[in-house]
Amino acid sequence: MEKEFDVASTLEDIGHDVRKLGVKDDLGLIRQAIDDFKPHIAFNLMEAFHEVGVFDMNVVSYLELLRLPYTGCNPRGMLLSRDKALSKKLMAYHRIRVPDFTVFKRGLAIKRPKRLKFPVNFEVIDTRSLHWISQASVVEDDEKLRERVKFIHKSVGTDAIAERFIDGRELYVGVAGNERVQVFPIWEINLSKLPDGAHRIATDRVKWNVEYQKKHKIKTNAATDLPAVLSEQIQRVAKRVYRALEMSGYARMDFRLDADGNFLSWKPMPIHSLHLAKISLSLQNELGSVTTNSYSAF
Repeated sequence: MEKEFDVASTLEDIGHDVRKLGVKDDLGLIRQAIDDFKPHIAFNLMEAFHEVGVFDMNVVSYLELLRLPYTGCNPRGMLLSRDKALSKKLMAYHRIRVPDFTVFKRGLAIKRPKRLKFPVNFEVIDTRSLHWISQASVVEDDEKLRERVKFIHKSVGTDAIAERFIDGRELYVGVAGNERVQVFPIWEINLSKLPDGAHRIATDRVKWNVEYQKKHKIKTNAATDLPAVLSEQIQRVAKRVYRALEMSGYARMDFRLDADGNFLSWKPMPIHSLHLAKISLSLQNELGSVTTNSYSAF
């Protein structure tokens, strides 16, 4: 609830009337709030509807049907960017470099295509199912590959996507806007102090375990040591990904940068909080431009 409190209190501090609404699994609450409160805009901070992460885009579609402007990504951009296989196909079509990958569908034989070289990194097909990433996600032989595919099929209940693992730095680029798109400075998660032999990936422990973060000095900081030309290239590609996947509002683009300075688009993710704005802007002074330039309207 921290982010909801931060957004609401900041809006109230600069003079706006705010009503906080927990929807859970009842769309009628939204319609009732619109009739009673008559808001000018909805700040979309949903993580799930009916306890299903991907259902939140249907709630955004409902806001569109009600003709209510909202912050965050539009439903089409959410659909395209969250499907890791579809998004990579679209990026490749637009000549944006992505790792080699393949999808292992449930119910079909598990066979690795020859073009997909080891090591490979496994994730579930949908970006909202992010709590299944561990060191075991990176495999280096066909036996471990089959084990991981079966684990995802059985435990998560989705198709599995396997990507060529790129050892290197993990970079994050914030993007915001609709017609006018703004790209924010590049940040990275520092994984250099992980135990010997550990793959440098943002596992669940890396992201959520505070004690583990302290022990291995895991921090997210501005990537200030990148050459200016490389930074500009990465930011330019982030904007291209944003456009190619028809995203809007605000999003985070993840990249992998190898030791030779080559980078690939890793994951595009629509974001439904103001973390991006809080990091990159002073909310107190800039919130007006965020709400007017980064919302979807009709």
